[in-house]
Amino acid sequence: MNQNLVHAGLDIAKATLDLHFQGHAWSFAHDSPGCAALLTRLRAAGAPVQVICEATGGWERPVLAALHAAGQAVSVVNPRQVRDFARGRGQRAKTDRIDAQMLAEFGAANTPAPTPAPSAAQAELAAWVTRREQLQAMLCAERARQIPGLPKAVAKDLAASIARLEKHLAKVVAHLAAILAATPELAGKSARLCTIQGVGPGTAATLLGHLPELGTLTGRTIAALAGLAPFADDSGPRKGQRHIAGGRASVRSALSMAAFNAIRYNPILKPFYERLRAAGKAFKVALIATARKLLTTLNTLLQDPHFIPCS
Repeated sequence: MNQNLVHAGLDIAKATLDLHFQGHAWSFAHDSPGCAALLTRLRAAGAPVQVICEATGGWERPVLAALHAAGQAVSVVNPRQVRDFARGRGQRAKTDRIDAQMLAEFGAANTPAPTPAPSAAQAELAAWVTRREQLQAMLCAERARQIPGLPKAVAKDLAASIARLEKHLAKVVAHLAAILAATPELAGKSARLCTIQGVGPGTAATLLGHLPELGTLTGRTIAALAGLAPFADDSGPRKGQRHIAGGRASVRSALSMAAFNAIRYNPILKPFYERLRAAGKAFKVALIATARKLLTTLNTLLQDPHFIPCS
């Protein structure tokens, strides 16, 4: 580890960028000139700097693009972990400036690995996967509103809205397929993932878009990223029930649906699930375990091109 490395905390808001490092705080506008001023300040540090920021639902993307383009090391960390870190230090107050300071201290204490810059194709794929999920959620909500007894005009309007959303969703799905087909690396990975029974093009697109680390990490680490790693809850002689928590919700949801299909048809995962059920495991516990086994299988599948899944 570089002993001279300086960790800088960057709190990203819609209108502002708050920076904290080397005991000082600065605020910049969240726009192109502000990003340029931010980079100028980081270069003036006189030492290697690693920027620590949080995932903010998309607002961080332009800043990350500017930092990566300038060759600046940056780590995107889980906001919940940073908030727990702040509470552990007795910091209950929360402002943008305080958050930036906590991010800097979190980086110094935990030295998170730098977040690699996504390729243009992978970034586009992730954005369109998110758009597909948004349309699916809207479509589900509109269908749920189709209840008996509605005035005819309202029922007709709902039907028209559903038809528009279905048409739009079909276009997005086709566009996702085109993105995968146009990128040989992504197309190869998608085809490899789809060789596992229970995994279709939709699940493959979700994994490649929202879990780009797939195939580069250990099974335990990739399971934690997806929120499929159970956490112990023991104290003394008490053995508490294990629970999953955190992780990437969209990835976990996609894997759960894939596992639900796999327990009916997959020649390896179906017996695995049935053994768990025969051992007295609850349906949800067995399904989550199957989803995790599916994920680790897919992870190994992308790591080793010669890997052949077996029981």
